Amino acid sequence: MHDGARDIRLAAQRLADCLPAPLGGLARLAYNYHWSWQAGREELFGAIDRERWRFVNANPVRLLRETTPQRLQAAAEDRGLIRRIERAETLLDAHLARRAAGCTVSAERPVAFFCAEFAIHESLPIYAGGLGALAGDLLKQASDDALPMVGVGLLYRQGYFRQRTDASGRQHEYWTDSDPEHLPAALVTGGDGLPLEVEVQIGGAAVVAQVWRVNVGRVPLYLLDSDVEENQTAARWITSRLYISNPDLRLAQCLLLGVGGVRALTEMGIVPGVIHINEGHAAFAALEYARSCLRSDDIGSAAPQVVFTTHTPVRAGNPTYPAEELERVAGAFAQRSGIGIERLLRLGRSRPDEAGEPFGLTQLGLRTSGYANAVSRRHGEVARSMWGHLWPQAPPERVPIGAITNGVHLPTWIGAPMRMLLQRHLPAGWHAAAAEVSLWAAAVQGIPATELWSVRSQQRAKLVDELRRRSVIERLSRGEGLEAASAGAGAFDPDALTIGFGRRLTAYKRLDLLIADIPSLRALLAGEHAIQIVISGKAHPDDETGKHVLGALFDLTRTGELAARVVFLDDYDLATAMLMLQGCDLWMNLPRPPLEASGTSGMKSAINGGLQVSVLDGWWAEAYDGENGWALSGEVDPDTNAQDARHGVELQRLLREEIVPLFHERDEHRIPQGWVTRIRASISSIVPAFSTKRMLAEYTAEAYSRAQRPAHRAREAPGLDAVGHGSG
Repeated sequence: MHDGARDIRLAAQRLADCLPAPLGGLARLAYNYHWSWQAGREELFGAIDRERWRFVNANPVRLLRETTPQRLQAAAEDRGLIRRIERAETLLDAHLARRAAGCTVSAERPVAFFCAEFAIHESLPIYAGGLGALAGDLLKQASDDALPMVGVGLLYRQGYFRQRTDASGRQHEYWTDSDPEHLPAALVTGGDGLPLEVEVQIGGAAVVAQVWRVNVGRVPLYLLDSDVEENQTAARWITSRLYISNPDLRLAQCLLLGVGGVRALTEMGIVPGVIHINEGHAAFAALEYARSCLRSDDIGSAAPQVVFTTHTPVRAGNPTYPAEELERVAGAFAQRSGIGIERLLRLGRSRPDEAGEPFGLTQLGLRTSGYANAVSRRHGEVARSMWGHLWPQAPPERVPIGAITNGVHLPTWIGAPMRMLLQRHLPAGWHAAAAEVSLWAAAVQGIPATELWSVRSQQRAKLVDELRRRSVIERLSRGEGLEAASAGAGAFDPDALTIGFGRRLTAYKRLDLLIADIPSLRALLAGEHAIQIVISGKAHPDDETGKHVLGALFDLTRTGELAARVVFLDDYDLATAMLMLQGCDLWMNLPRPPLEASGTSGMKSAINGGLQVSVLDGWWAEAYDGENGWALSGEVDPDTNAQDARHGVELQRLLREEIVPLFHERDEHRIPQGWVTRIRASISSIVPAFSTKRMLAEYTAEAYSRAQRPAHRAREAPGLDAVGHGSG
């Protein structure tokens, strides 16, 4: 099997040969992201050269290649570091040797998880936001659980855009090239030693893609790359940028991901037992799986092995393409694969007989899958209503779209102080028992308030230190004066109530609710109790509304209390998100219901002892119990202006009357006992119920296991008879 495992080993050995012998183990660790979710992860590589570690964006391969020989030699003589390397190697060996107990997914027929983005670590810039974070967390949990899985995505040479804001708050986008030779990745080669390549007909050309392998613990992640010499310039650009604006290239990416991804697995000798299509971008995978793996021209034959997850009810997340565009990009593939363009169009239309209706990737995913799910209970209701017309004979409650609520990978997102606290008070292997609610409830109630508050204070202080550093740099880069930049940084207080808002800046996320009533916000920030607000996020380059909201925020935060107490951090990424989620006391989520499919940032905040103030939509609608945070109504109102006004007033009332007073109500030891009580309630109720441990167990039981049972039949796949290829 030429699956890239040997190529990864050779890459690690070549790097080890360039290092002092005692550091050789670091090269092997560098080529497996397992280190990134272990305790002490910051020290393993950062101890080599802290400034360079920051400079290379925590990329271990670049660090080891670019560190001076003198520093490497000094590190090789550090006995404490060598012992940490040896322990990390032992831990990795034990992790790779594990076998899942009673796992119903076989190693010979693994789950193939297809997604347009994967947020594994900030050093691998092939992600944009929540979808990628969810995908990365799921791969890590599969590794922890020894569940046989492979990931399939695209290697974007320029990744998602980088963000810089000017003094007016105008967002400027730029892209930076990533050389995969300097990533913890290896080019997969075939038996002849040459790069393994696959070919997909896209437009009028045969597009060639090579494959890179990234190790995520036990799970290999395969990334297709069209930037090869055989391709014409336009074809090489297909895998240049994530969520590229050009619609033809976006559709070409989808075709390469779905069709090319299945072909790459076939070339490597990997025959999946389950194809899990995470969002519509990879929906073409089901068609190629039927053709190449099942050797069938009946598209419905693949359905029992196909799982499809829809992640959003927002229009932009369910793209459609006119018939002429689909034919221009995918016509050659449709013809050569035997599907035909008309059959393909009908599979992607909500109403197959409506010739003027565009082709939708979500519709294709729903039509060709045997199991489909939304990502929270409420999203399940929304999705069944939204897509029920695909099953015209089914009542709403019988529309076959289930719900598996998202979760987060606890070891990745937890701060070091909180991790050490839980290790002291929970049984050994606590994160492996993440779904055991009763275990968490009993253990967390026993944590002394002084210890819990000390951890919160440590993590907040770390955030404030970074805010002071970054705010000066970013304000100076925007052209602000040295005095103003330094004064703003000095206002941040390690003991102040710290509120965070970090996510994609788009209209339905409603950052503007926070600044809708400026007099009330000014009064709150100028009150007797110290409060500070940290905001970060990106608007898509084509989203002028999101950019306008960001500009409005800057207009209002140039002077007075807002300037001193509100900071915007440029270039929201995994590292910034982790810093904010670990340090903020209160996490704010203000989506317009019912557009929040799930959301996971609040779950990450909860594991770090943060509390939530959020709209009762997505995951919070099933997590909120009245004691573990605060909630705004989740009702749906067609008058969005009136709804925004109500929510803005209620948000200010909660902050003024409940949240701020509770945080500052202290006992004789300066401990906010009421706040700590809510922290305990939050951790106990949220962490075990909203982890990837629970989420992956549900996918395994409800989707993966039954897909691999020979007797299993798919749910009735809508429209398969209508498109003329059997009953499915």
